[in-house]
Amino acid sequence: MSASASERAGSSRVARQGLILELIQAHEIGSQNELADMLAEHGIRVSQGTLSKDLLDIGAVRVRSSAGVLVYAPPGLDVASDRTLREQRLARVCAEVLVSAEASANLLVIKTPPGAAQYVASAIDRVSRPAILGTIAGDDTVVVVTRSPDGGQAVAQYFLAMARTGRPPAYRG
Repeated sequence: MSASASERAGSSRVARQGLILELIQAHEIGSQNELADMLAEHGIRVSQGTLSKDLLDIGAVRVRSSAGVLVYAPPGLDVASDRTLREQRLARVCAEVLVSAEASANLLVIKTPPGAAQYVASAIDRVSRPAILGTIAGDDTVVVVTRSPDGGQAVAQYFLAMARTGRPPAYRG
């Protein structure tokens, strides 16, 4: 008679951690108690200390779900809902403080009210758009460097669209 997957997972740290990864990928799990309950449903009983060590070992991170609740996620996973929240935040920031955006080749100069440039640059950096190499912020000016030699204009349009609508546009560069 062979052991079930749950029984094997309970008897091996590696197998248990594999099941934890499967569970946090398949479900929005907000607490260690919730995760322990799910493991128990698979016949695995673990202490809170063991569960903490397992989560640390596998590199699980806490991210915001689309509902705004902190949940566990696998390491290195750029959770779509988290990415969406960062884009929505950037759109709100642009709508609130972007004064102008002008491009020249692969550079974009964004003007903001005094004191807001670092706030805008931080929001841009958090979105991690592949088209954007990086930002430099002063007091009221953000310089955005694009990867493409002529990418400044497309990125300028992206920011200006968000400033107008307060929502991320369809641009995916």
